[in-house]
Amino acid sequence: MPVTTLDPRTALVVVDLQKGVLAVPGSPYSAADVLARTVRLAEAFRARDLPVVLVRVTAAADGSDAVPGRTDLSRPGRARPDGWDEIADDLAGHPGDVVVTKRNWSAFYGTDLDLHLRRRRVTQIVLTGVATSIGVESTARAAHEHGYHVTLATDAMTDLDPEAHRHSVEKIFPRLGETGTTAEILKLLAATAS
Repeated sequence: MPVTTLDPRTALVVVDLQKGVLAVPGSPYSAADVLARTVRLAEAFRARDLPVVLVRVTAAADGSDAVPGRTDLSRPGRARPDGWDEIADDLAGHPGDVVVTKRNWSAFYGTDLDLHLRRRRVTQIVLTGVATSIGVESTARAAHEHGYHVTLATDAMTDLDPEAHRHSVEKIFPRLGETGTTAEILKLLAATAS
């Protein structure tokens, strides 16, 4: 079902739009396109005094805070360049924004995201970011479980794998919330503020 409404206290939650993540090629949308659409959403939310939450992922240089557990796919063990975990310049630097640092896929697990949202009386979140099937989907699942209305800006997110993006958008997200394009969400946001 396409996005139908935005609550008066809706927050934009941006997942992992940071320098190191944006340097990786995305599909079906380029990282530059995802960033540009997210910037448009962030500007619209800020103009209406609605919360913008910028979520960044980081890790200790020695890997000591890596998520344990055996997986079929190995985790990258490479050293990351300085500044890889800094929020993209196009989004950073707005004093009213909330910045949440995570060390897992979900922006809720082990962070104070839920606390920030509840203290601001947020009942709905709009999600953007990278990667669709990892950080965005994990955060959407947790938001749904925490009782938030979830809206997913499907053209303001991308993945390393276009099939993983498609699966999340078509199969998982409709079970967790409503989906829409950046333009559809901006139109609803304008109507809500009227």
